[in-house]
Amino acid sequence: MRFSIYRYNPEKDQKPYMQDFDLDVKTLNCHMVLDALLAIKNQVDETLTLRRSCREGVCGSDGMNINGKNGLACTTHLSSLKEPVIIRPLPGLPVVRDLVVDMTQFYKQYDKVKPYLQNTDLTPATERLQSPEQRAKLDGLYECILCACCTTSCPSFWWNPEKFIGPAGLLQAYRFIVDSRDTEAQERLADLSDPFSVFRCRGIMNCVDVCPKGLNPTKAISHIKDLMLKDSI
Repeated sequence: MRFSIYRYNPEKDQKPYMQDFDLDVKTLNCHMVLDALLAIKNQVDETLTLRRSCREGVCGSDGMNINGKNGLACTTHLSSLKEPVIIRPLPGLPVVRDLVVDMTQFYKQYDKVKPYLQNTDLTPATERLQSPEQRAKLDGLYECILCACCTTSCPSFWWNPEKFIGPAGLLQAYRFIVDSRDTEAQERLADLSDPFSVFRCRGIMNCVDVCPKGLNPTKAISHIKDLMLKDSI
């Protein structure tokens, strides 16, 4: 199977280039894209640089662009891909080396939404309980693994990375806005009320198409907009 992989080492390369590798994926027992990349690194070119950790689609480390679509290398089956398999780093973020991108801006936007529970009430003697209905509101929100596949597939983030929060950050913003244990929903909405943080979303749903966990950031963003509208009336 032929792989065409983005290569760039800023210490020696003047510009990026694509490098082709032919790999006997059957003999090497490669089933996922990550298997093939590790086989190339271990047996063909040890300088190939990428991130990976759990190999179970949980850590989100190995997000990359595979045949033009963002996804996780460890959960993308080789059998689902056409040759040559073209592998590039996630778009919209600076490339550190080869398939590794600088996630600083992504995490900076994520940090803006204060992704942790805030409660100004007196601390109770027991846990802050939720009803099953209240807990159900968090389904489809808390499962985000911060792989950045959604945010780096979003043209609004490419154009305004320092102002638009991005799908991953806004999904987490809504997760805490609707959490019955959080008392700062109004403050959270106020923090997002500028022209860029939320309203640069155009609803093209690239984020939904690429999410490896099957989440729907566009839906969460629309709910935030609805809450803002209700709050302003």
